[in-house]
Amino acid sequence: MATSQTQTPFGPVMQLGFVVPDLERAMEHWTGTIGVGPFFVLSHVQFAETFYKGQPTKFDMSVGVAQWGEVQVELIQQFDDVPSIYSEFPGRALGGLQHLGVMTRSVADDLERLRERGIDPVQWGSTANGIRFAYVSTDQHPGAMIELIEHGPAIDGFFGMVREAGRDWDGRQPLRRL
Repeated sequence: MATSQTQTPFGPVMQLGFVVPDLERAMEHWTGTIGVGPFFVLSHVQFAETFYKGQPTKFDMSVGVAQWGEVQVELIQQFDDVPSIYSEFPGRALGGLQHLGVMTRSVADDLERLRERGIDPVQWGSTANGIRFAYVSTDQHPGAMIELIEHGPAIDGFFGMVREAGRDWDGRQPLRRL
């Protein structure tokens, strides 16, 4: 019997992104209870540009990033109520898995290809140091949104540092502020 295989339009999941109500408490939980760390903390992330549902936006958020084996854990806290995928995440008050991160060579090329499948960008932009990203509409039936993260020197270097630090982490210096 012949079967039809459908290829996913996304690379392998390399990141689990959680929206949390209290970043410090969430990192304490992950490092102390679960044993994942160290977390690299980026306070009040600076964006070059961000768009939410097609409109330019600015919001105040911080993240903590750590490696758990082959998977990266990202914890996100938004401090204001500006509309975004984080502030409008239904699990924001308690905290929960909001997105799955995948790497890509080109966010723009992927968005063009995904539009043909009816998958649209919801929030996208770039950080002050040139990291490009886009969150796409894959969370309608239940599931998490997918984040496209574009390879480049800044993000590849940062993710490499996180991976290396987590490889033989001994529990010391659980939070590392950048």
